[in-house]
Amino acid sequence: MEFADAALGPASFLSEFYTSFWWIPAGVLAAALAIKLPTIIRLWTDPLLRAVGGLLLLACAVFVFVAPSTIVWVNRVTGVPNISAPWVYSLLTAFCGSCLVLIIAWRNGLSDHSASTQRTTRWVVCAYGGVIVALWVLFALADVPVERTRDLDTYYANTPFMREEILLYLLAHTTAALITSKLIWNWIRTDGLDAWLRGGLKFLGAGYALNLGFDAAKLTAVVARWTGNDLDWLNLNVAPALACLSAVSIAVGFILPHAGQYLHERWWIRLAHHQLRPLYLLLKDVTGTGVPFTLRSSPELRLTRRETFIRDALLPLVRHLDESLHRRAHEAALDLGFPPERAKSLAAAVAILDVIEAPPDASGSNDTTDLLREIGAVSRALRRPDDIRAVRAHALALAGPAAVTE
Repeated sequence: MEFADAALGPASFLSEFYTSFWWIPAGVLAAALAIKLPTIIRLWTDPLLRAVGGLLLLACAVFVFVAPSTIVWVNRVTGVPNISAPWVYSLLTAFCGSCLVLIIAWRNGLSDHSASTQRTTRWVVCAYGGVIVALWVLFALADVPVERTRDLDTYYANTPFMREEILLYLLAHTTAALITSKLIWNWIRTDGLDAWLRGGLKFLGAGYALNLGFDAAKLTAVVARWTGNDLDWLNLNVAPALACLSAVSIAVGFILPHAGQYLHERWWIRLAHHQLRPLYLLLKDVTGTGVPFTLRSSPELRLTRRETFIRDALLPLVRHLDESLHRRAHEAALDLGFPPERAKSLAAAVAILDVIEAPPDASGSNDTTDLLREIGAVSRALRRPDDIRAVRAHALALAGPAAVTE
């Protein structure tokens, strides 16, 4: 009897979802691995990155080999009915053990080589390695001639040795999910975490909570079979849906701290490069040269080149700044109600435009340190020509009484 045929209503929808869209979590996990792969290759000596890569690869393999079409293929290639069961169970168990080891190393830091940490890691490796060996031994002892692609756990729930195998992998998975979830949520509550790391941990925590739901659904369906009841819809429909959601959440949790920080840094680099454009274009017109564009330059290199060009071009100009005008412009900006930092950048912009429009012949020796350090703020000020004109006009008005006094 095919228990999958008995699925009706919402359960039937979940069944079709699992059958048709099992590749969603596999695709998300593969994408997460692809995002991490360049960093893993570049920093191959970092054991934490290698561990994350291996974990994502294991998780992706679980969903590839748990797909009904892959189960049929593996069974046909090996010629052993249901051999996909211990294979998938082994991958899932290895994933559970790897999660525990990774969270312990990630939480304690790779520099923690204490006896307790090493002892815990060895215990996890030995325990889950032993579970994997036991899974294959139990499968060899079990009699499972009828191929089941989706409902094997409930179909063979009362079969000697296979019953123990199913219970063993579910208990190993539940134990790992409970411990990992506790470690993660304890970690989330600590102070001083980076926002991206905290966000990633929340996704991981949600993923492992969904894993516990997966285990509860599976165990309930199996125990129901032991008692002569039929709750196979939990195994056929609810558990796979929870597994899909869990995989997506865990994948996001692992990539968010790294990818989020990477994208955040890239955003700020590109923003800084864009904000320097007004000052760059102004000095490009003054010098008649610019930074040559190279297609393969990294964002960091383009930003460094633009900053270098601006500082090199500004250096001979700011030495000739009219310090009196600079001070009056700063006072004028404050009088007009601009915040102190904004007033400082507007005053610098007024002074730079003044020296560009009427360059002096004499050499100057003004201190250029502060202005060259604030090129970003000055460039942003140049985007508001109305503010600059207002500050300049008020600065000239402030100069009037001084001129009359003299």
